[in-house]
Amino acid sequence: MPVEIIARQSVVDVLEHRLREDILDGTHGPGELLPPERELAAGYGVTRTTLKHALSRLEQAGLLSTRHGIGTRVRDFLRVGGADLLPMLAARDNGWLAEVFEVRGHIGALIARRAAGRRTVRQARRLAELLEAVAQAPDGDAAQLADVEVHRELARATGNRVYLLLTNTLFNAYLPVRAALRAPFEDPAEAAARLAPVVRAVADGLPDEAEAAATRYLRATEKIMLGSLLPPGGARPAAPRA
Repeated sequence: MPVEIIARQSVVDVLEHRLREDILDGTHGPGELLPPERELAAGYGVTRTTLKHALSRLEQAGLLSTRHGIGTRVRDFLRVGGADLLPMLAARDNGWLAEVFEVRGHIGALIARRAAGRRTVRQARRLAELLEAVAQAPDGDAAQLADVEVHRELARATGNRVYLLLTNTLFNAYLPVRAALRAPFEDPAEAAARLAPVVRAVADGLPDEAEAAATRYLRATEKIMLGSLLPPGGARPAAPRA
C-alpha cells in the first residue's frame, strides 16, 4: 500500500498562514501599519526571529511592505498586487475561484480562435496526441493533468507567448486545489470526448468553430467543477457573465 508523505509544517509556516489569513480577512486592513515586531510576536506567541521570517515571506508575496524607521504596512493587494496572489486567494475563497473560471472562459475561447488560425501541422498532431493521453489516463487525476497539457499546447499554438503565460497563471491559480475539482475528469474517455471538438476545430483551422467549441467546453467543465464544491444545500459561488 503506497504511503502518502505528510508535509511537516514549521512554526514559520503556521505563522505565515495565520498572518496571511488575518490580512486577507481584514483583521489587518489595507494601508494599516502592523504593531511593532515585539508586540506582534508576543501576540502570536512566537519569537521575533520567527516573525521576521514570516513577514519576509508575506512581503515577497506582495501582501506587506516594510520601510526602515516606519514599520511594516499592509498593502492594498487589489490595487498593487499581481496574478501571483491568485493561488492563495483561490485556495481560501470559492468566490475567487469562480472569478478565475470566468476569466478562464474568456481567455480560453480566444486562445482556441487564435490557435485555429495559426497552428502548425506539427502542433495539430501534437494536440491529437495530447487528447489521446487524456482518454488513456489511468484515473481522474491523471486525466485532469493531461487536460492541462492540451490547453498549454493550444496556447502555444497561438504563436503568442503571452497567451501561454496567461494560461499558466490561470492553471497555477486552481491546480493547488485540483483534487476538489476533479469531477469532469473521473471518466477519462468522457473527458476526452468533451474536449475533442475543440481540438478538431483547431486542427481543421476553423477559428469560429474552435471559439464556439471552447466556449461550450469551458462553460460545461466550469459548471461541473464549481458544482462539486457546493456543500449540501449550499449556494453556487457567483461568477458574473458578460
